[in-house]
Amino acid sequence: MTFQVATAYHDAITRTSGVSFMQRHICFLVYSGFVLLDLSGPLEAFSNANRGRPSSYRFTIASLEGGLIDASSGLQVATEAIQAVERFDTLIVVGAPTAPIADRMPSLAAIIRQISANSRRTASVCTGAFLLAESGLLDGRVATTHWNYAPQLQARYPSLQVNGDRIWTEDGNVWTSAGMSAGIDMALAMIEQDLGKEVSRSVARMLVVYYQRPGGQYQFSSLLDFDPGSDRIRAVLTHARDHLHEDLSVDRLADIANMSVRQFGRVFTAAIGVTPSKAVERLRIESARPLVEDSNQTFEGIARRCGFGDADHMLRSFMRVVGRTPQELRRSSRQARVHGSMV
Repeated sequence: MTFQVATAYHDAITRTSGVSFMQRHICFLVYSGFVLLDLSGPLEAFSNANRGRPSSYRFTIASLEGGLIDASSGLQVATEAIQAVERFDTLIVVGAPTAPIADRMPSLAAIIRQISANSRRTASVCTGAFLLAESGLLDGRVATTHWNYAPQLQARYPSLQVNGDRIWTEDGNVWTSAGMSAGIDMALAMIEQDLGKEVSRSVARMLVVYYQRPGGQYQFSSLLDFDPGSDRIRAVLTHARDHLHEDLSVDRLADIANMSVRQFGRVFTAAIGVTPSKAVERLRIESARPLVEDSNQTFEGIARRCGFGDADHMLRSFMRVVGRTPQELRRSSRQARVHGSMV
């Protein structure tokens, strides 16, 4: 980094008012088979905050036993043995490629429960939410995880409310995030809470990531290819995929499933992780997006073809789900093609 860039970065990050300074100790709890990005992504975000606001954060990477711990990629990370009596500002439990079912889960949950009692906030990335749920910290709370595991999290722990759409959630002093890069979004939100918006914005610029995807923005998931494992819900999704331009109200979908509206809504949400209306909206978005980005069809025509009714309705849906308008997506796609042809 040049002196000029470093100085500008430092100046931007230190122009923060109304946020008291203190060093915050963050502990990342890992275990065998964890996802490296679930650790390195948030860690880099907090570390970059230190580059402009020195000593804002210090870090411990911990595990139950200490020593070298294998990530899912095969790389090893040096860790300290975690102690139940330790006090941290923030405890972040990283995720694994699948929902944890290991026999060590109770031991991890117990240490999380003990340390969280002495921490200002506790968080998870991706399937780390299963460990928070096992510890009891998510009882009665709203939480999220990777969209693919949201139904499993809800089924295994019915006392919490899983929102499979969210990129991250904050419920009291407990935070949860979706998979992989969503951990960075959550870290940026924490940095904003700790050090102010300018610091978080500057870190996002340094990491070349969006500042910032709101927690309520939908995760990306391909419902067009999703198999819910239930014959009735599978039939509903198949019908919806093939009839996007038709009436896909909850009443209509419940009829296809041969269920009452109330029962259908409950069963569908448990299987898919989102409500029927949100699933239909996402299916329409996934169908419309390639046409928006790669065709010359009018937005009005695409909207009718994919069941939005009109272009205004489609625009509002794209903003909710994708965070960008159809116009922005088409413009970006065309610019990418132009630049690609110039390489």
